[in-house]
Amino acid sequence: MKPPYCAHLLQSQGCAFALLFDVSVYQMPIHNVRTDKFMLILTAPFKFDTPSPDDIVSSGKNAARNFPKVPLGSTKASSNITGKKEIVNLLPVNEVSNSSSASSSKDNHIDVSESSNSRDYEDAPQIIADDLHRLKLDKNSKDNRSKKASRNVQYKPEKWMLSDQEQGISSQLNLAVVGHVDSGKSTLCGRLLHLLGRISKKQMHKNEKEAKEKGKGSFAYAWAMDESAEERQRGITMTVAVAYFDSKKFRVVLLDSPGHKDFVPNMISGATQADAAVLVVDASVGSFEAGMGGNSVGQTKEHAQLIRSFGVEQIIVAVNKMDLVEFSKERFDFIKLQLGLFLCSCKFKESSVAWIPLSAMENQNLVTTASDVRLSSWYQGFCLLDAIDSLKPPQRDVSKPLLLPICDVVISHFVGQVAVCGKLEFGALRASSKVLVMPSGDLATVQTIQRDYCPCTIAKAGDNVAVSLQGIDAGHVMPGGVLCHPDLPVTVASSLELKILVLDIVTPILVGSQVEIHIHHAKEAARVTKILSLLDQKSGKVSRNAPRILTARQSAIIEVALDGTVCVEEFSVCRALGRAFLRASGSTIAVGIVTRVLEQGS
Repeated sequence: MKPPYCAHLLQSQGCAFALLFDVSVYQMPIHNVRTDKFMLILTAPFKFDTPSPDDIVSSGKNAARNFPKVPLGSTKASSNITGKKEIVNLLPVNEVSNSSSASSSKDNHIDVSESSNSRDYEDAPQIIADDLHRLKLDKNSKDNRSKKASRNVQYKPEKWMLSDQEQGISSQLNLAVVGHVDSGKSTLCGRLLHLLGRISKKQMHKNEKEAKEKGKGSFAYAWAMDESAEERQRGITMTVAVAYFDSKKFRVVLLDSPGHKDFVPNMISGATQADAAVLVVDASVGSFEAGMGGNSVGQTKEHAQLIRSFGVEQIIVAVNKMDLVEFSKERFDFIKLQLGLFLCSCKFKESSVAWIPLSAMENQNLVTTASDVRLSSWYQGFCLLDAIDSLKPPQRDVSKPLLLPICDVVISHFVGQVAVCGKLEFGALRASSKVLVMPSGDLATVQTIQRDYCPCTIAKAGDNVAVSLQGIDAGHVMPGGVLCHPDLPVTVASSLELKILVLDIVTPILVGSQVEIHIHHAKEAARVTKILSLLDQKSGKVSRNAPRILTARQSAIIEVALDGTVCVEEFSVCRALGRAFLRASGSTIAVGIVTRVLEQGS
């Protein structure tokens, strides 16, 4: 046994064992200190066989977590291990709740519900997106909820968080624009912004001039979104571009996602913030079929599956480039039939899907009804802008603890500040608020907040914000991290149990398969370590234990070991941090949810 971490057996009455930890990070007086270690006594309220010192060492930190906490003087210590530091929160004894209760077992059909002791992020029950609605969580899983309860403090939102909505501010809608490459997503976004006055005539004239000089005159509107030199040179969107406009009903955040298969990870990172989606389809002969992929999975299919797995229930199908097929009703009906069947298989409700024929280049059916008689003669429905206003407002919850997954990080070395960007999933923020930055576990102070590029004093759940932080090393802030309440850190994990739906894959999933796992904005290399069981598609019950392989359209429970760590929660605790996507060889091979955190990061 070597310092600074070692364990010794104590013979004092009522004590199970004691752990000696590194005290270099503690700023408090400690008695019985030997060199750089102090003794933390853990007691057990019951009798058991006394283990040997070697048994204690071999059991590691997992054994220590199973013991309740005891007074240390007039206080109790509760510990959350993040990174390689032990962070101790000292609370009065009467404020620390007993955390030894475990969740009760029900049956194999479990609605996604929350433990009364767990951090209360989501109302239950909920059925997960896509075909995953068939995969219901197991209440009898020996999960980490009791562990999370042990470090919980009772959370109550402050009054300023629950104040009435700001007067004159419309509800925010995060709208992802997705679809196959070259379907006209960026052109559609650029044209829409131009028609709504979000792009000046001067900027539009500049884009047109530069596009013609490079022989890409038709890309002028797309360049309103694709601003980087590489994107303009290659003629494709590579990252998620963000723009804003106001409709009659919403303050819309437009998330223009890349369609090329090489940049699907970027699409996942950006579009996971979406409340609703516009699926853009190229109506021209051959292009629509390419997006559907024939026997394989095209990006139209893959994006639709991913969007549904993000929890998006409302979708607008924009059948673009109708001018190339002479605004043919027969072609529109064919696309609606073929794609409609697939969307139904993804569990989109027919009532939640709007079909809009349009032409972005010809400005037909975007912000006003179509003027071309070839379209108006048979279509009298919504234009695109009206279809957006017909969407149901998303539900926001500011009464729950702060949670902001970090999408991007901007570092200003000149002023020594770091800013994080992302969607505020729960809670509220204001200037001077203290936040915990995970996975580093460092505290920071909110200096300024920007919403839609405009300074604001308060941001609430649903807002896309840029938050400037003080008092933290920029190297400890990273995309895929999370800002959370100082007393309620999110879990950092390196091993997970997942309930997945395998997509239309060719190569089966085996134990040992190397994958890339995506959880909110985080991505990490991982390996499938176990295939625990195969689930029946209709009932959700276990149909076979320990199958050797997983093939297309199968549902299963698996375990994965990550090369690094990610900020994550079980789906029943927090849906925003509990969805997972597995990719391999440039394709999404499975979508699923986190059912258990098997090993927390260290």
